Amino acid sequence: MTDRVYPSAKPAAGNGAANPAFPATKAQLYSNARPAYRPQPRHRRRSRCCSCCLWLTVAILVILFIAGVAGVVFYVMYRPQRPSFSVTSLKLSYLNLTSTNSQLNSKFDLSVTARNPNKKLVYTYDPISISIYSGDVDISDAVIPSFVHGKRNTTLLKTSIVSNRRAIDTAAASDLRTNMKSKSGLPLKVRLDTKVKAKVGALKSPKIGVRVSCDGIRVTLPTGKKAATASTAKAKCKVDVRIKIWKWTF
Repeated sequence: MTDRVYPSAKPAAGNGAANPAFPATKAQLYSNARPAYRPQPRHRRRSRCCSCCLWLTVAILVILFIAGVAGVVFYVMYRPQRPSFSVTSLKLSYLNLTSTNSQLNSKFDLSVTARNPNKKLVYTYDPISISIYSGDVDISDAVIPSFVHGKRNTTLLKTSIVSNRRAIDTAAASDLRTNMKSKSGLPLKVRLDTKVKAKVGALKSPKIGVRVSCDGIRVTLPTGKKAATASTAKAKCKVDVRIKIWKWTF
């Protein structure tokens, strides 16, 4: 009876035996297939932005410099001056304020002198809106037609300012009654609003707003049919340039 030999379950260890193959891990796959991430420098974009800002700043400075030089040359050549205004006379024919519904009736005769002291500048005025105030109460309004103010010219502007049944609120009526009882006379203020452009030879400026405010005027209320003449000896007129940018006026 022969003996049977069965092979061992364990493989024999030897020099030619191969190691078992295992699947590669994710770390090994990514490390071998994908290169390491290196952020790209952005120095070019930053340098372009810096150069654009630099050139824009230089351009603005050059424009401002040219405008400044042109302004200096214009001033030296023409010596521009603002026009001046003064209240020549103001007469009050009547001023009545009803006690029931606070309606105002009044009549003023106003004369304003406008002077252009410039040798080479001509001013062209749009229609001028005139308002007469006592304190903050707008008593009466009128409009003077447009006119051309020549070189070294003096122009006398005359108008009658009438208000009929002008409605004012209770607070304004109370303030006006108080001013009408003043022993030193009714304080008045004349305000003119218009737009003007200057002309030098063939050059014309854009229109700009101008406001003339004249304070220091007092008048006593007339007692009869004769108009009362206001005191204008202490009246002073101030000329302000008004620039409008979108919704704001400066």
